[in-house]
Amino acid sequence: MSNVSQHLASGALSGFVSSICLQPLDLLKTRIQQGDGKRRSHVVLVTAYDVVHKEGFFALWRGTTATLLRNIPGVALYFTSLNHVRSSLGRLPYFATARISPNGHAQTHQGSVLPKLTSQGNLIAGATTRVAVGVVLNPFAVLKARYESNLYKYQSLAGAVQSLVRAGPTELFRGVLASSLRDAPYAGLFVVLYERIKTDMTSLFIPLSSGHHLMVHAYAGMVAGGIATLVTHPFDVIKTKMQVRQEDKYHSMLKTVAVIWRQRGARGFFDGAALRMTRKPLSSAIGWAVYEGTLMFMHSQPQSLSL
Repeated sequence: MSNVSQHLASGALSGFVSSICLQPLDLLKTRIQQGDGKRRSHVVLVTAYDVVHKEGFFALWRGTTATLLRNIPGVALYFTSLNHVRSSLGRLPYFATARISPNGHAQTHQGSVLPKLTSQGNLIAGATTRVAVGVVLNPFAVLKARYESNLYKYQSLAGAVQSLVRAGPTELFRGVLASSLRDAPYAGLFVVLYERIKTDMTSLFIPLSSGHHLMVHAYAGMVAGGIATLVTHPFDVIKTKMQVRQEDKYHSMLKTVAVIWRQRGARGFFDGAALRMTRKPLSSAIGWAVYEGTLMFMHSQPQSLSL
């Protein structure tokens, strides 16, 4: 497989596994964040019971197809683009911390086949790549949020797509600014922390097997994901409300911020935080461990075959 194909395949597998495993947490987060008004009767357990009681246990996976439509190409494109941007920045002395091999790819370092950059390089690469991919895939993010919400009674995925397309660009790109303001600091901070934690862990002990490397990647992803999630959660609340509510007061980011503040105060910007703080670290741990593990396995195959 070519280098691009390896990253696309690894990213797609990562997106698939994390989406299937964690969809219930995404659905519950959306249900909690979609609320309007001061009275907040919805908490995690109450919301979960309400979904299961009224719609059945498997309703917790409602929107999985829409999630896969967004996350499989989205994660694949993000990881592939991120690797390309980091490899490009790695050729610049200011950002590079490791030599680039003659074929233009960063050499393997400490149980990873990904490029090694300075913190500034990782911050820029993560932020710009995530925002670019997020803008392209925003229509799928809107579809995903509305499918998870109980405010829309879609009969089929095709019908949902047609309804959204007929609504035009305004609806297709609802919440894109809030998403970008969430994704840029999240991804930039995540990549910086993820690489730093990996480096620190491998300096404390030497991983002796692929299983050890897998644990390092998973732990680094979990910790980095938790910190980045907490910092950026308010924009996730704003984004969700803009994408699922149809009232005029949610048709711009400034209006949405004002409504949340008036109704709920500062606490309103952290609705669903517990669920997202659970889901995102787990998603990052699963996603990056699967991604890096798959890449390392692919890179080891030609050597194995040649022996």
